[in-house]
Amino acid sequence: MEIELLKKEHTPDNVIEHCIAVCRKAMKIAANFDNADVDLIRKGALLHDIGRSKTHDITHAIEGVKIAEKYGYDQDVLNIIERHIGAGITESESVGLGLPKKSYVPQTLEEKIVAHADNLVSGSEEVDIDFVIRKWKRRIKDSEDNIERLIELDNELIKTFEE
Repeated sequence: MEIELLKKEHTPDNVIEHCIAVCRKAMKIAANFDNADVDLIRKGALLHDIGRSKTHDITHAIEGVKIAEKYGYDQDVLNIIERHIGAGITESESVGLGLPKKSYVPQTLEEKIVAHADNLVSGSEEVDIDFVIRKWKRRIKDSEDNIERLIELDNELIKTFEE
């Protein structure tokens, strides 16, 4: 159903491929947690970039919430869409980025899994944390706080299970 919705909203094919790859990665991460709501993760991962059917800037998360809300998705899915950007954006950072003033930092396990899976997929290919750090250092001015949150997410969701 979510793939059909992405198509109905005229989401570009490469974004749909990305969403499918993020969903696959999110399911791999979720497999490490007995308490993860995999249905919620699947829906959130597939829809996390639906806002890119309207814009490709950072506000795609806000646009995505509006679209998913229109189709009756519950608040848990909307929160995943809204909070998937980066490793989360703090309230103070949101203002400088032109977003409504609030925290976009993932709170629940499911939000964290989708956000981090999105970080670990470039296009439709899985990448490692070092790739993401290098990319963010090139693209994001004053990226230290963002990178610190990224590493914390990686430690919480990935590194714990590699030891």
